[in-house]
Amino acid sequence: MRNEPANRLDPSALIYWKWKGFLSSLFWWLAPLAYYFTIRFLEWPVWILAVLIIACVCITILVTTLFPKITWERWRYDVSNQEIDLLYGRWIRKRTIIPMVRVQHVDTKQGPLMKQLALSAVTISTAAGSHEIPALAEEVADELRDRISILARVVEEDV
Repeated sequence: MRNEPANRLDPSALIYWKWKGFLSSLFWWLAPLAYYFTIRFLEWPVWILAVLIIACVCITILVTTLFPKITWERWRYDVSNQEIDLLYGRWIRKRTIIPMVRVQHVDTKQGPLMKQLALSAVTISTAAGSHEIPALAEEVADELRDRISILARVVEEDV
């Protein structure tokens, strides 16, 4: 059996995922808000509003505290001369091994929130789809992208 990959994501990924979770939880708050305005015009039970608010508070707490921590603790990756090894998954652990001969191209991407935290994601594309190593420090992501690109080219020349 293989050892777990050794490399972890940047610790700033926790802050990134907490903010991302908070912003996505705002969507859930539309339900109690809509219900509040509805009960002002219709005689619907008020206790449902309380249940909706409690549910939204729970969701917000989960996506801003527990989920980012679990995700960060479980994400691992390694890049060797022959393959890229990814281990991730909050509840169900997934392990993906990408042979270098299958790599078609490698990208880095960065949204506004990631840019603010100096983070980037590395996307590895193969014929079967793409895989992402999220939330790496910008310098690490750039070095990793360049390294994978060189290794994929070298492996391709050997074939």
